[in-house]
Amino acid sequence: MKFVNRLIACIVLGLSVAAPALATDFPTKAVRLVVPFSAGSATDILARTLSERLSQEWGQPVVVENKGGANGFIASNMVARAPADGYTILVTANTTHAGNVALFKTLPYDPVADFEPLGRLGNIPLALVINPSIPANNVKELIAYIRANPGRIFFGSGSTSARVAGEMLKAAAGLDMVNAPYKSNPEAVMDLIGGHVQMMIADVATTLPPAKAGQVKALAVASATPTALAPELPTIAESGDLPGFEMVGWFAAYAPAKTPADVVERINNVLTVALADKNVVKRLHAAGIEAQSSTPDELAKFQASETEKWKSLVQKAGIPVQ
Repeated sequence: MKFVNRLIACIVLGLSVAAPALATDFPTKAVRLVVPFSAGSATDILARTLSERLSQEWGQPVVVENKGGANGFIASNMVARAPADGYTILVTANTTHAGNVALFKTLPYDPVADFEPLGRLGNIPLALVINPSIPANNVKELIAYIRANPGRIFFGSGSTSARVAGEMLKAAAGLDMVNAPYKSNPEAVMDLIGGHVQMMIADVATTLPPAKAGQVKALAVASATPTALAPELPTIAESGDLPGFEMVGWFAAYAPAKTPADVVERINNVLTVALADKNVVKRLHAAGIEAQSSTPDELAKFQASETEKWKSLVQKAGIPVQ
């Protein structure tokens, strides 16, 4: 009997030691950060900035993999079906985990049931930019020009935020303009520079660099108040006489559903450390991204509230659900 008791005690002790070991040992190989947008997008810049810091913390390679297109369906579906071991992480934006729920009747993935929230990563304001050939120096002049050219103005969008922001302006000002969808915002900006589309409202990480280079003209930001990221720009709300107009994007990280709780905690802890790093904050700020961390539970609650918010925005903008 004593032998049996000792054996049971050893097993219990072994389990108690082994349980936290999983989080302590993670990761023991390369980790993938899957991005649902193309290289050069704000989400891509964020992922690549974080990958370097996470690699330092873990002592393992952290590789960024871009799987753009289809409103983030491809990347989200890929991560949702990946092994639930923490080695495949979705670094994404509000497009995949709030906006798509409002825009589509069905999705190939479930933004809640298929994922474990890891934590928020940051926020980013959007800016309204136009092709320099458009004779407008502020939002009111742009609205007047679009009204004088009904059906002839195309606005590019390579994310849900960009699409909804454009549709919001269209509805709020009673404009007749057409959306031109792209796989990602950098592609839309290239066509904006080339004059194939005339305007877009997208993240400042994508729109402000070409504006500073004189390739496009920046008129305003879509945040409720002016942002320190572009203090020279007024808001669309005030400069276009459109009270309440606001659109701000956000970023977050997710793992496949059923990823062990201790691995989720381990990843969240390292993300929190990375987002508090002064060099990381500085690099993200230079790209137009405001670093922000959270617990997994805080992200889950935030995502739920944002999903309801996006449903309301899509309805107000009059966007048909596909």
